[in-house]
Amino acid sequence: MTGDLVFLVIAGGVFSTLALLIVLFSNDKTGRKAATRLAKVRERHSSSKNVIAEAQMRRIVAARDTRLDSVFSGFLPNKAELKKRLQQTGKSWGVGQYVVATLGIGVILTLALISAGMPVIMGIAVGVLMGLAVPHATVGILIKRRLKDFNHRFPDAIELLTRGLRSGLPVGESISVVGQEVPGTVGQEFRSVSDKVRIGRTMDLALQETADRIGTPEFQFFVITLAIQRETGGNLAETLSNLADVLRKRMQMKLKIRAMSSESKASAYIVGSLPFIVFAMIYTLDPEYLGGFFTDTRLMVIGAGAFVWMSIGAFIMARMVSFEI
Repeated sequence: MTGDLVFLVIAGGVFSTLALLIVLFSNDKTGRKAATRLAKVRERHSSSKNVIAEAQMRRIVAARDTRLDSVFSGFLPNKAELKKRLQQTGKSWGVGQYVVATLGIGVILTLALISAGMPVIMGIAVGVLMGLAVPHATVGILIKRRLKDFNHRFPDAIELLTRGLRSGLPVGESISVVGQEVPGTVGQEFRSVSDKVRIGRTMDLALQETADRIGTPEFQFFVITLAIQRETGGNLAETLSNLADVLRKRMQMKLKIRAMSSESKASAYIVGSLPFIVFAMIYTLDPEYLGGFFTDTRLMVIGAGAFVWMSIGAFIMARMVSFEI
């Protein structure tokens, strides 16, 4: 009877956490999705000032903190940095959703491990570790993917901006054209700059805010180039054309270094994963031989220490094969 009660409690906790995550991360209903798509199409192809103003206000309101973000704001030590990382993903995730996802993953994994027979202390430790690591790693992967897309399309955007300047368009109008014509992350960021300028921000401030949020040297080069041109004058189109050429050569150099260091990275991956592969193979063949690592407290401590040392070694190898340009 007690075992059935424990099972019902665990199942109820897992179901409640999953339901909460689904509610928080689910999008609007089908009707709202269709209305949102129609609004985006209308604001993209409409020249009405009212439609453009409504689109800008929607973006500004969407960037504000939600009620869930305000609830968890007092418990986070560095909310501003976390909010900046979430903005860099390009998703509409808030700080509150991130915290709930962390708690949900930790609770579900802890309950699953305890119900599978793992000791309570070890189950809680693994659940807390994975609950903190999985959302952080997911956000990092999305940021890297978005920056890769941005750096890939950014030289083309500068070339389009250069052609607009040579045809007689001002800088602000050329940036707006780039935001409309270039797809992906670059178009989103340039549209953001154009929207900020239209609501009263200066061009330098809007560009610097975008550069601080993106955090990539390529866009910082672009901002510095525009700032220097405003102070000293000169042919901005020619300067931006040279900048696009430098960025392309920089990207080619990164690809060459990645190809030259691929062998060292493969060796680091093999050496780092080999102990875990051997452990899994031995445990599969003879579970009793390594079963003490899941039941004996002394072996748990030894295993945790070995994992920490392996993590340090993997971090050192990763830094040795990482090159900055």
